[in-house]
Amino acid sequence: MSRFLISLWLYFFVIPVQAQSVAQDINHGDFGPFMRSLNNTSYGYQVIQDITDSAPTKLIEKFEVRPGDCYWNKGWNDCEQDRERSELSEQQKMTPAGSDAWYGWSIYFPDDYPNVFPTKVALGQFHQANSHPIWMFQNGRGGYHLDDHISGAKKHYELIKESDLRGRWHKIEVYARWAKDDSGVFQVWVNGEQKVDYQGSTMDADIMYFKYGVYRSFLSRYKQAKQLNAVPPQIVYYSNVKRGKNRASLQP
Repeated sequence: MSRFLISLWLYFFVIPVQAQSVAQDINHGDFGPFMRSLNNTSYGYQVIQDITDSAPTKLIEKFEVRPGDCYWNKGWNDCEQDRERSELSEQQKMTPAGSDAWYGWSIYFPDDYPNVFPTKVALGQFHQANSHPIWMFQNGRGGYHLDDHISGAKKHYELIKESDLRGRWHKIEVYARWAKDDSGVFQVWVNGEQKVDYQGSTMDADIMYFKYGVYRSFLSRYKQAKQLNAVPPQIVYYSNVKRGKNRASLQP
């Protein structure tokens, strides 16, 4: 093999992806800067003009994952863990137990968005520094739902039905009081209707942070079920992703 081909192979297949800060082209409220997480493709994340003509903001965030979009860093390897993703993550992981905040975003699934169950697709997650995720917004067997990874009950909350999922914007609002004891609160509204009213421990580590985008786990499940070599591409749009001190601060 020539030196050129060896160098090319090393560049594309060996060098781990580096975290990239994201320019603040849009208003993220009280959130600090975001960085890309285990994906640096040019198509994986883009800030674009609203192509739906119905978003709450003029600029929207486009996330796209294609087959083979797995990368790694010194702490994690998506390729070895049967995963692909394009996500943004809070760059400054600083939200401690004892704090509270409002979080909001709008999400849009195009008409041709494919459901890839039994592969699991996370579309927004509250994670913990050096620990596990605690609340995950997902598209599984159908629709959009919330998984509780903290209480021990492993409860599944349906937020949006599969039949209502595509071709429209959905407004998500979250109020969270972050606590390791029973003083915690996690509440979710979807398009103005309250869907979750949880009280109890909302975290079990010291620091919480937010991630959003498209994160696909257990790709082999879909491949085996469909007898295919790859999971099809997925595109999802986000608008008005914000954190604030009160519900009113989440408005565009």
